[in-house]
Amino acid sequence: MTLLLTIIAFGVMIFVHELGHFLVAKAFGVGIEKFSLGFGKPLLQFTRKGIDYRIGWIPLGGYVKMKGENTDTPDPDDSSSFRRKAWWKRALIGFSGPLANLLFGLLLFIVAFLLPVNVEDQAPVLSKAEGKWAAVFAPGDSLASFNGKPLQGFSDFLESLLTAQSGQLVIDRSGKSLAFPVVAGDAESLAVSLLPRVGTEIGEVIPKTPAYHAKLMAGDRIAAVDSIPVSDWYSMREMIVNSPRDSVLLSIERGGRFFTRSLRLESNIATGTAKTIGIIQAHPVRYQRRFSPVEALKLSAYNTANFISLNYQMLFKLAKKPAELQRSVGGPVMIVSLSQQMGRKGFGSLLLFFASISLMLMIMNLLPIPILDGGLIMFAVIEGLIRRSIPLKVQSILQSIGFVLLVGLMILAFYSDLSSEFLRYLNR
Repeated sequence: MTLLLTIIAFGVMIFVHELGHFLVAKAFGVGIEKFSLGFGKPLLQFTRKGIDYRIGWIPLGGYVKMKGENTDTPDPDDSSSFRRKAWWKRALIGFSGPLANLLFGLLLFIVAFLLPVNVEDQAPVLSKAEGKWAAVFAPGDSLASFNGKPLQGFSDFLESLLTAQSGQLVIDRSGKSLAFPVVAGDAESLAVSLLPRVGTEIGEVIPKTPAYHAKLMAGDRIAAVDSIPVSDWYSMREMIVNSPRDSVLLSIERGGRFFTRSLRLESNIATGTAKTIGIIQAHPVRYQRRFSPVEALKLSAYNTANFISLNYQMLFKLAKKPAELQRSVGGPVMIVSLSQQMGRKGFGSLLLFFASISLMLMIMNLLPIPILDGGLIMFAVIEGLIRRSIPLKVQSILQSIGFVLLVGLMILAFYSDLSSEFLRYLNR
């Protein structure tokens, strides 16, 4: 079911993207010749008002063919030709597809936050307190309420604390209730000084990482690192990150059975120099949150802006380290794998994932690569600056280079997916 929803959602995202180009081009009086979802031989095709509508059998994108858009053919002597339009109109037509994906992603975020949101959290039980708070709190203290509101999880406590900034925190210690006042100015310090109790159970395994290739699974518990027993996530993480070797030997418990796996340590553009194996801690506490329309709108705007910012930062880091490209790109296999993980968390989580994919389509299409929307915008803006047209032969050559780069990137994404799955298969 999740696979079917992913295919449908991806098709809708492509439709929304091309519809953005279509509507703005029509608004500027550009003639439309074709509107296609997918490439290759059409599975479904019809003509309406002179426009050829079709669905191709290769579902890896789509296109809107505009009159006069092809640089390899002479510009028709027609005011409806794309190349006859002002540079800023052509730039807006190019931008309209990514903009449609941005708005669609924002809409999906809003819908997801208007639904009951399934929250995964740590229990509000302390592992330790640091700094001046070590004299106030003790390991095992249970955070019961803040300003009279019962606390469902540790993140719930942090949100309540940082929102109110001051109030009364009630804890349970050895069966006794103790109240502590939190004064204004202490909230930030308290938030970073308290650590929740976190076991060594794996909550998620990130695709294309050593843990994924070793077939570790959600629910596995790490019992030892390099033959040294571990009982909490913090000490386990320290042993892995600070390992003097390039690999670690993990003792894993799965369903009462113990086995060992040797995992290669790696770093990537997201973690910098820190060594990782690609696992995320389990969050055993689950509850639902509901947001008002205003809260949903604020959260959606924040998550949209944050996602875009983080991904452009990652692209900048990737430009400085192109050798990381193979491990960083993902194709259909990775998308399906991630969608299945999100699907297990509920429909709302799947919507959040689809929103992220829509925003990623916007980000990738705005790259200044000829043949992509970003390349079209780049050509238009350059023409506006130099006040003359870029020779069609130059545009055609650059578009051919862009096509080769795009195909190469797609092949690399498929290869990255398949090689990752092959490594995983070898550990069967």
